[in-house]
Amino acid sequence: MWCRWDGAYCRAIPGSAQFPSIPLVLTQERAIPTIIPQLATMRIELSQHTAEVRLHRPDRSNALNEAMWQELRTAFLWADASPEVRVVVLGAAGKNFCSGIDLSMLAGVEARVAHRDPARSHEALRLLILDLQDCLTRIERCRKPVLVAIQGACIGAGVDLVSCCDMRYAAADVQFSVREIELGMVADVGTLQRLPCLIGEGLARELAYTARQVDAGEAQGCGLVNRVFDNHDALHAGVREIARCIAGKSPLAIRGTKEMLNYGRDHSVADGLNYVATWNAAMLMSVDLAESMRAQREQRKPEFDD
Repeated sequence: MWCRWDGAYCRAIPGSAQFPSIPLVLTQERAIPTIIPQLATMRIELSQHTAEVRLHRPDRSNALNEAMWQELRTAFLWADASPEVRVVVLGAAGKNFCSGIDLSMLAGVEARVAHRDPARSHEALRLLILDLQDCLTRIERCRKPVLVAIQGACIGAGVDLVSCCDMRYAAADVQFSVREIELGMVADVGTLQRLPCLIGEGLARELAYTARQVDAGEAQGCGLVNRVFDNHDALHAGVREIARCIAGKSPLAIRGTKEMLNYGRDHSVADGLNYVATWNAAMLMSVDLAESMRAQREQRKPEFDD
């Protein structure tokens, strides 16, 4: 859908009721978002090429209600399309990162998909699940690296959420749990597909079958998190420092590296090697390569275009 926004032609991206669309100004290269989304359940800040996206329902331990699911997609569509964003830090307000899906939303699913024809009801439920999957997959599809800072409880859908991110960092008080089995249901928005790649199939099966808690030490030991920080302040400061380091690298090379890592995870080594050869045949001789070499000769930090 096309519209006018401050004198420019814009394209609307679907969002939440609170933020129904992101205006995009057209250029010869691509559409560029002009404003940061103002969302009901999340907060977004942009500084020094780093977008900080923060879950903001601290009174409910950041349980994922319907608005938050949709606003996650809106936030990461914006981050992916914004040239000035080079890296994303995902965090959460309050003492807990995420307590999973809001149970009131889960309780309302049956009424939401009800239909006199059982087949149509089942179809509606399938489409709902696919839509929730897409809300999280948008994080994984974001071309920019996504770092997540996790404190306190990270339960159920919270594990699905952090599994989509490039790197996970935790405070010492973190507790993970794949909790869906306790509700008598199969985890259906990504944990069972992504967690085995992160921690190994055997441990992923154990956690999914038992719903037992994983503390910070075990999470780091099994590779679920990269690093553990002593407290919440140290966590957020440490993750910001890593994000700043990434933001200083070639944006083109960072995006290509993420593309290759994700592709290699889902394909054979031979396919991955073929893809990166094709990628670099198109992307290697870039302005960023020339600037990096020039900066090394001049013993200074390189300066890259967005």
